[in-house]
Amino acid sequence: MNIISKKKLFFPISEALKEYLLQYNRLVKIPFTYSELLRYFHTIPQKDKHGKNTLWETVLFQPSEMDDIHHRLVKMYAMMKFDGNESLMEHLLVERVDYCPFGNSKPFRIRIVNQYNDNHDYYYVKIADASRVYGLELEDLLSPNRINFLVDQDTLVEEHIAGIPGDMFMKPEYRWLEENEVRLAKEFVKFNERCFVRLLGDMRAYNFVVDVTADFDDVQYRFRAIDFDQQCYEGKKNIYRPQYFKENKPFVDLGMRLLNEETTQQYQQEERSLIAKRMKRASHRTARLLDAMCSDTISLPDKVETLKKELAIHYDEPQFLKCTNMGEIMRISLNLVRDRH
Repeated sequence: MNIISKKKLFFPISEALKEYLLQYNRLVKIPFTYSELLRYFHTIPQKDKHGKNTLWETVLFQPSEMDDIHHRLVKMYAMMKFDGNESLMEHLLVERVDYCPFGNSKPFRIRIVNQYNDNHDYYYVKIADASRVYGLELEDLLSPNRINFLVDQDTLVEEHIAGIPGDMFMKPEYRWLEENEVRLAKEFVKFNERCFVRLLGDMRAYNFVVDVTADFDDVQYRFRAIDFDQQCYEGKKNIYRPQYFKENKPFVDLGMRLLNEETTQQYQQEERSLIAKRMKRASHRTARLLDAMCSDTISLPDKVETLKKELAIHYDEPQFLKCTNMGEIMRISLNLVRDRH
């Protein structure tokens, strides 16, 4: 069984990472700070459609502050979606601000509503942690998914990632999705391989979503990570492999039932080949990110020692033993994929 550190440490955004974020338009002036949103005076528990309490609470601000805070929250949404064009903000409003006091990131979830058609969207406000920022950027560069996020000092804003949470997807009420179980098993194998290559840890079922897309004769699936604070932090290699978490057992059992060893290896190689192609297409940007990571501290020395030894054995690659930090381990892991594919 995988053991996750009970409390992950937060690491500040280094100067090298700031330079990278500035060059690629991720570092901007955000019209509020995370700490400002903590100045709420009351909370109301959020309940699901069955009337059960969720982990989220709706926060209420003082009436004297609410209009100003809501205006700035809408302005932030405009910055993310249409380059801050304020003429397009007039029909948007903040319907709700939710807060999750559990977990490492303690995020705020902002619900934005279009007054013309009642369509809604979300974005999230979190403490800017270097591990999370590296994870988001690697997701954007090396996965099939694009993701929008912005950073300012200690505040991080992320767009909402649509999909059905993995822990809900396999429940009976979602069986109406007319599942293609072979495709579902295939996509979990590819997701598992993608997480391991780029060392994204703690992908238990509630930390990823399943995106379902109707095809002309069937459905397609894609697994998408939604929590990135365990990027290159833990020391045990199996923490970077979703297959080893008990929460993901339904997906693992599906693969064991429907896929043989040869097919599984084919899908693993497919994903590694795709990662190699993405690296080559964004070679300069990937290199800049890894340079910043190699000069940074995003884990503890004992975790670095453990991981480099386990990966050296796993890949039969002694280069790992020379690594002194997680950035160097990440560079070798990605270079192995690039060079072998």
